[in-house]
Amino acid sequence: MNKTAPCFFLLFVFGFLNWPFLLITKADDTQRKLYIVYLGDKPHNDHERITESHHDMLADVIKGSKEEAKMQMVYSYRHSFSGFAAKLTESQAKKIAEYPEVVQVIRNRHHKVLNTRSWDFVGLSARVPDNLLHESNMGDGIIIGVIDSGILPNPAFKDEGIGPIPSRWQGECESVDMFDASIQCNNKVIGARFYKDGFEMEFQGNLTDYFKYSDNPSPLDIVGHGSHVASTAAGSFVANATYFGHNFGTFRGGAPRARLAVYKACWYEPTLETQTCTDADVLQAFEDASHDGVDIISLSIGPTMPLISEVDKSSTLAIASFHAVADGIPVVCAAGNEGPVGATVTNVSPWILTVAAGNMDRAFQTIITLGNNKTFSGQSLMTKDGIGFKDLIFGGEYNSGPSEDFRFEASDVEGRVVLCYLMKEATSNVAAYARAVNASGAAAMIVAMPPDDITIYPFYTGNYSLAGVPVIQVDYETGTEILNYCLTSDATPLIKLSSTKILVGKPVAAKVAAYSSRGPNSYVPSVLKPDIAAPGTSILAVSANSDFMTDNAYSLDSGTSMATPHVTGIVALLRALHPDWSPAAIKSALVTTAWNTDTYDYPIFAEGNSRKLADPFDYGGGIANPNGAAHPGLVYDMGRNDYIHYLCSLGYSNGLIYNATADSPEIQNVAGIRGMCPKPIMSILDLNLPSITIPNLRERVTVTRTVTNVGLPVKTVYKAVIKSPLGTKVSVKPKVLSFDYGIKKTSFQVTIKSTKKYNLGYTFGSLTWTDGKHSVRSPISVKTEIVPLY
Repeated sequence: MNKTAPCFFLLFVFGFLNWPFLLITKADDTQRKLYIVYLGDKPHNDHERITESHHDMLADVIKGSKEEAKMQMVYSYRHSFSGFAAKLTESQAKKIAEYPEVVQVIRNRHHKVLNTRSWDFVGLSARVPDNLLHESNMGDGIIIGVIDSGILPNPAFKDEGIGPIPSRWQGECESVDMFDASIQCNNKVIGARFYKDGFEMEFQGNLTDYFKYSDNPSPLDIVGHGSHVASTAAGSFVANATYFGHNFGTFRGGAPRARLAVYKACWYEPTLETQTCTDADVLQAFEDASHDGVDIISLSIGPTMPLISEVDKSSTLAIASFHAVADGIPVVCAAGNEGPVGATVTNVSPWILTVAAGNMDRAFQTIITLGNNKTFSGQSLMTKDGIGFKDLIFGGEYNSGPSEDFRFEASDVEGRVVLCYLMKEATSNVAAYARAVNASGAAAMIVAMPPDDITIYPFYTGNYSLAGVPVIQVDYETGTEILNYCLTSDATPLIKLSSTKILVGKPVAAKVAAYSSRGPNSYVPSVLKPDIAAPGTSILAVSANSDFMTDNAYSLDSGTSMATPHVTGIVALLRALHPDWSPAAIKSALVTTAWNTDTYDYPIFAEGNSRKLADPFDYGGGIANPNGAAHPGLVYDMGRNDYIHYLCSLGYSNGLIYNATADSPEIQNVAGIRGMCPKPIMSILDLNLPSITIPNLRERVTVTRTVTNVGLPVKTVYKAVIKSPLGTKVSVKPKVLSFDYGIKKTSFQVTIKSTKKYNLGYTFGSLTWTDGKHSVRSPISVKTEIVPLY
């Protein structure tokens, strides 16, 4: 998950207790805190001079020498923008914030880290010659930068059939400790760096023990998250990928001939039992990725709620992503895993491509047969021949995780199949209950869970590696029928479990996953988020169990972290096919051609407390349609100036925008005065997004959009097709758009009028421009608010 917006204004400053520089004592060490000092756009391209100026400024603040300043500085940011991360006291941080050239000073914070079938599902089968995969030569020549937890050796990262490293590449592979670049880097993995200074400042334990037992100070991926993400985006072809005894066929990433550059900025935090990525480390990773020459940056991480102003305080992702996009580098980020609650989506800056998660047309079916011959279907990965008839017992219902000493009585469950009910709050503890069942000698465990949680924990299904016992998941309806049989059977209740069959195709409907964070955008409701959805549930990719090139190890994981690299891979293919497209044009192509029904023309549902038809707050434009995005017909393009106008429309001061964009000739053209907002200030509703969102319609509103013809340079006519949201009437002027050799761009106005005189929740519609071959669809989201209630 991740932030955006001239976020370059926003700094994420790392919190660390500061220490008076002249009083270097042990107590002072414990008081230091890490801050990011953001200075806006870089004043020139002499990077050494920029760093020298950082040292001078810091030396002045701490009242020490330049050498002392160097000791206090953690990172100097100088390639994409100007700024630095330094250890400061609270008073020093307040002092430096008053310097006229400083845009913002902010304490550091942490971010959370959020495909053998999935690529066929979105239409990129390697067996079909006429699609974007082959049209783009599988992404050959494109460099994908992945900021995550590093990379593991695995056959998915081999370079067979891949040409030389692109000559524009300026990055490096760092050899250190357990990571030998001469072995683990090649023409596929061309870059590998790591950033630990920010993490070390925040870590409260013994760093020597940490790097001995928990993680490794190198680009090596200990937890597997980064490797899973990287291989999903651009893994090479690997035949016969297996998981728990099931052959999933040939594995590959979305752009199998693209190159990978990995930037390890996320570290396993044992006290939190998760990965954490500090602002300082992420910001430096962005810096290096942009300078190294990547074509795309992918981040399956993001901030937590609440969202924060992009200029006053924002995430590093917002700061760095603005500069990357301004330099023509698309930034793809996860929407977050806080669904199905509304307004939980993160990484909402308009220049970021924000990805929601869904499933695909695949299920892991295990047939459950009761002693009365009734059969049901569960989800699992049962191997071998399944389990023959065993005694069935009810293990109880649970509302939370088990205590540390929780046990089932062996005399009650040994050799039997245990049925347990887990309420919503307990579903994250499936593994703990499975371990307890396994310790008691049970043959298997059936878990009844809310329907929307069935696919959230695919790594708990099957012969769960830590539990050692087969776990079959069913919904409450099925669980209740099994329970009734168990409690009312005249004879000893029996149950049989078949081996798993992997179902693919029409029997399995596409859904937006319950965990995927939802809109509306809680910070700027008129900017639709998420932008797009992609497969993110039960995604097979490289596992942390890889045994250094000898073990072809994979795992099934779920989350918007897994959906994000699917879109990253698609963006790589689009970048290869259309190297002149801007990040905004690529986003527009994806949003306006996305599927609103699945590949079998079935409706897309959204999982949650109750299942419903999906809408733009669930999946943005829809499910990514790569082949449609390759030839969208029209795009809604934007550049740096448009994003500056966006910041102006939010009411940010001229001073902040001036400081953040100083010495940029392009900005002078925007405002006439460097960094100043134009007059009149543009309405935020007129930001040239490929969607229209009106959060407070009273009577009527008119918005303007501009489209660019990226189809063939021949005379083309597009006609408007309108689907008005409930309670509104939508009209467009003109209703027909004409393009030819001389006309590549044209504008139009959309008027949305309320037809109801009372408050309504959000309703949804669309505006589609079609020439008979292309359908350029923009989602419309409107909330009628006659009387403000909040």
